[in-house]
Amino acid sequence: MTVVLAVDQGTSGTKAIVVDDDGAPLALAEAELRPRYGDGGVVEQDPAALLDSVLDTGRRAVAAAGRPVDVVALANQGETVLAWDRTTGAPLTPAIVWQDRRAAVECERLADHAELIAARTGLVLDPYFSAPKMAWLRRNLTAEGVVTTVDTWLLHHLTGAFVTDAATASRSLLLDVDRADWDPELIDLFGLGAEPLPRIAACDEIIGTTRAFGPETPVAGIVVDQQAALLAEGCLDTGEAKCTYGTGAFLLANTGTTAVRSTSGLTTSVAWRARGRTPYCVDGQVYTAGSAIRWLSDLGFVRSAGDLDAVAAAESDGTLCVPALAGLAAPWWRPDATATLTGMTLSTRPGHLVRAVIEGVAAQVAVLCDLVAADLGTPLTRLRADGGLTRSRSLMQAQADIARIPVEVYPSAHATPLGAAALARLALDPGLGLREAVGEWKPSAVHEPEWSDDRAAHFRGVWTAVAEAGLGTGDLG
Repeated sequence: MTVVLAVDQGTSGTKAIVVDDDGAPLALAEAELRPRYGDGGVVEQDPAALLDSVLDTGRRAVAAAGRPVDVVALANQGETVLAWDRTTGAPLTPAIVWQDRRAAVECERLADHAELIAARTGLVLDPYFSAPKMAWLRRNLTAEGVVTTVDTWLLHHLTGAFVTDAATASRSLLLDVDRADWDPELIDLFGLGAEPLPRIAACDEIIGTTRAFGPETPVAGIVVDQQAALLAEGCLDTGEAKCTYGTGAFLLANTGTTAVRSTSGLTTSVAWRARGRTPYCVDGQVYTAGSAIRWLSDLGFVRSAGDLDAVAAAESDGTLCVPALAGLAAPWWRPDATATLTGMTLSTRPGHLVRAVIEGVAAQVAVLCDLVAADLGTPLTRLRADGGLTRSRSLMQAQADIARIPVEVYPSAHATPLGAAALARLALDPGLGLREAVGEWKPSAVHEPEWSDDRAAHFRGVWTAVAEAGLGTGDLG
């Protein structure tokens, strides 16, 4: 039996689980992280806190499991970058989080090249992705050391290697997505031609060994977080889709071995590279989901996400929210967007506001469902869902109602590390198939649409009109 320590290093926290061949958790350890939010779109993390959280949760999970692990896997938060000293491993800057908007100036500088960048990378020229933040960091913070995504830095501390995985690299705006390799022209375009870039590894490759969690252990199963969840939820065939509800909400759909270019404002990425194949996915992002709930908590409307169902009113009483608290992604791609609350009266109560935020998150995901369907050429028939916010029946039911499709809730709160663990098992067992490594699962809940088609269409029409009118008048941007 293969025992895997899988670490999911995310934006709001780090999670480490020890699992057996069936994906059954033998132990779990978690650590909360709180990014620093500042004026001007600043979102930063303390690199030392990220590394400490990986080491601490991993060691606690292994100790709790009471048995040695055969392999260590790492899923990462994707587009967060930092500069660091390659000799000592010391961080030279804060970690610039994927939500940080300061690199918008770099995107404006390259606006004339947006079509080339999109055609080559499958992505949109936006500060969400790694390269603009890397360029901004170099112009504004330091020219010293190397600048990479956080996974490369963490893997260096664990193994000494200088690597990233194909899925994470595909989120950078520096990768030729069809070749799944670095593109020298794009690297020069962002002013990063002098930068050493990490080797791009397969997700099922052993990239080194570590003693961080006990005896020397191979490290494999390296992958960006959202694609790890796509794999764990068994979205292995073209057209299968999932949405992860974490700090943001991220909807991905498998497109097979073709890097389909979205005509709907979505992005195209490598899903994973494993067993010699490189499937792709289209994806759309909602920048604020769990972070919108944390905002409600900071304002005192709820104590935590666990209070959503108890506090949310049954209806919003006409209150409507476009929760663009960190900008809007697909299909608007407006990093300057801000949130809107409308329809309030003297009878509006906290429960109405909470309901409006829940429906606002679900509305953005519903828009993404339609865009994915347009790119695939066929409607989605179901949406698989994972992440901490799936514990809210109010949110999951709102999602089914507004998107008009069943929502199947993944039975584990650990989809991302379980996806990384499946890839790690592939690395140790050459005879294991991808579907066998993932295993079968049954949803813990299925939320069927309850709203009528007319009600859903009316809500979607009003919500979209508010979102787009706000953008047009400057209320949101």
